[in-house]
Amino acid sequence: MEKNTVLMEKCKKIALVAHDNKKKDLLNWVKKNNEILKKHKFYATGTTGSIIQKNTDLEIIVLKSGPLGGDQQIGAKIVENDIDCLLFFWDPLESQPHDPDVKALLRIAALYNIPVATNQATADFIITSQFMADEYERNMNTFEVYYNRRIEI
Repeated sequence: MEKNTVLMEKCKKIALVAHDNKKKDLLNWVKKNNEILKKHKFYATGTTGSIIQKNTDLEIIVLKSGPLGGDQQIGAKIVENDIDCLLFFWDPLESQPHDPDVKALLRIAALYNIPVATNQATADFIITSQFMADEYERNMNTFEVYYNRRIEI
């Protein structure tokens, strides 16, 4: 596959998502990292975004709740290069009614080569990376081979 790059500006566009049992963990993490985070732009799924917005001074663009399409909205924003990083505190011990949406969101994030944290430790590594404070050229597959393939019948 051919590759090109997508420029991630200094002000990163970060998606915040958390399952119910992890919302408090994400909120506490955001509060702890508020000084670093306030330099960036945020999108979040419904309840998670509302909780963070209510309890911090961060401006959040709140989308639908995850089970009501919010995960898919975040995925669409990744495809449109409107999201640079996904911080998704998910609960690996509890089944979710929208598990297919969660899997699709994580697949799109991997496909479009954006950094993803699914827990606090990884979020700490991402947010303290030298790349968070600077521009970053993210390699991006063009998917030309995929687009040009022929299906023989």
